[in-house]
Amino acid sequence: MSPWKRAALLSDHLPETCTDDPSALAAFVGPRERALEEGIWSLGDADLLAIVLGTGLVGTPVTLVSAALLSRFAGLEGLARLGPHALAEHPGLGLAKALRIAASLELGRRAFERAVRPRPPVRTSASIAAWCAAQLGPLDHEQMWVISLDGRNGMRGARRVSQGGLHGCSVTARDILRAALSDAASALVLVHNHPSGDSAPSPEDVAMTNAVAAAGEVIGVPLVDHVILAPDGHYSSLLDLGMIAPGDAPRAAAPPSRG
Repeated sequence: MSPWKRAALLSDHLPETCTDDPSALAAFVGPRERALEEGIWSLGDADLLAIVLGTGLVGTPVTLVSAALLSRFAGLEGLARLGPHALAEHPGLGLAKALRIAASLELGRRAFERAVRPRPPVRTSASIAAWCAAQLGPLDHEQMWVISLDGRNGMRGARRVSQGGLHGCSVTARDILRAALSDAASALVLVHNHPSGDSAPSPEDVAMTNAVAAAGEVIGVPLVDHVILAPDGHYSSLLDLGMIAPGDAPRAAAPPSRG
């Protein structure tokens, strides 16, 4: 074992700054405090790993345990190649802490993978209806979904915001826009189903569209379409029906039609 690793694991080799003197500890600012004060992005790998671990060994600060881990396994890349059982063999860990490390690394991997993954473009009401058909078509009750779009009409996310019965579901414009904002949407599309079989928008559908469009204009997240899907695959688009004009508030009425 190298001198650095031994110093990181044995309490009698701790640096003088790691002391039990209360006055010295009061002046020490740990990684959690710095993360809150300066931002999580300001921390190094060892400090981030220390936050994940939470605690160190008796007499050994968690920051030294995390630094020893990174040194032993050649950094984050080496840690990422190990499973929880291999990590748990390191002094100062156990299976619970090893699982925390493995889970944190997996979350980072998934976040990166999803960030670079091409987002499916949403360019027409037909593409929205096709995407939602398998999810909403077979249902015997209504559901309302929010499709969040980025600045290039790529799909940032899809969230169910309401579920009701055969003839309707209750949801407010606030609920809908909260879901879009949670996905950092640049624009949004509403989708819901009509289990009754008629995809034509009801007066309540039109009123909801108006309310969401008006609120979306205020906060800068425009509603670009509201698609209503029937079990047989037919759909109605309030944009296609002329009830939503690009850049304008929805119109109050228009003759129903089917996709």
